[in-house]
Amino acid sequence: MSVLTLQNIAKSYGKIQALKGVSFNVPEGSVFGILGPNGSGKTTLLSIILDVLKADKGNFLWFNNPSSPAQRKQIGSLLETPNFYHYLNAINNLKITHSISHRGNETDGIDDVLHKVNLFERRKSRFSTYSLGMKQRLAIGAALLGSPKVLVLDEPTNGLDPVGIAEIRELIKDLNRKGHTIIMASHLLDEVEKVCTHVAILKKGDLITSGAVDEVLIDEDIVEVGSADMTLLKNTLQQYTGVIKLQEENNLLQIIFPKGTAQLEAINQHCFNKGIVLQHLLLKKKRLEARFFELTNN
Repeated sequence: MSVLTLQNIAKSYGKIQALKGVSFNVPEGSVFGILGPNGSGKTTLLSIILDVLKADKGNFLWFNNPSSPAQRKQIGSLLETPNFYHYLNAINNLKITHSISHRGNETDGIDDVLHKVNLFERRKSRFSTYSLGMKQRLAIGAALLGSPKVLVLDEPTNGLDPVGIAEIRELIKDLNRKGHTIIMASHLLDEVEKVCTHVAILKKGDLITSGAVDEVLIDEDIVEVGSADMTLLKNTLQQYTGVIKLQEENNLLQIIFPKGTAQLEAINQHCFNKGIVLQHLLLKKKRLEARFFELTNN
């Protein structure tokens, strides 16, 4: 089931086309990353699906139905950090957020949210005493009021130090394990690679590709091999069936195959039959960075 379906969404600001007919589905239970550099249309897209902006063309469905106030109650969002009061503690800040949003039961909901974002022990501390990571966790907590099925987060680790980034990444994965579908925009390749199950890549308003992370990022199998005699190894593998190309990197040989066709056992047996004992044999994933640059021609 798709929690969100986008159909040909387009948006312009004067002569600038922020989105150019974007369409994709967000599967239920996924961590869906919307990836692209600044200016690619990520925030505009999130603003449209949250009814902050209106699309010029196209439409979108939440849970297979048109957007409505009832649907929005099932969606928590963080487009920018809420203006929490620095002199109030977490409980009172969330009470104010609740009084504005009217989502969920105030007392029980706040305690549950603080447990989810690992701030219950600091619930009576002033906001001003929180680290950057804790402040962002409280902001995500505000989005969780009312136990929404879906969380929409815009650049959730932006401006955080490495510790804060790690905290938010783990929180997102934990919330997903507890049943929340997460939709998050990011320009950080590493963040999407480590957290997301699915991804859509935008470039200047165009959707380049979308799908499961493994499917989007891997269009080839890369097998690393090494032996005592690298020249003999290279000569032996040059005629191996199905090889697209061979390349040397870091004193190892990389064999490139079409996606899903590399068989490590067969490669090992082939080399052994030729009198070569492999000292290194590894199937690699192409990193998101390399694949992203390929897809965007950047």
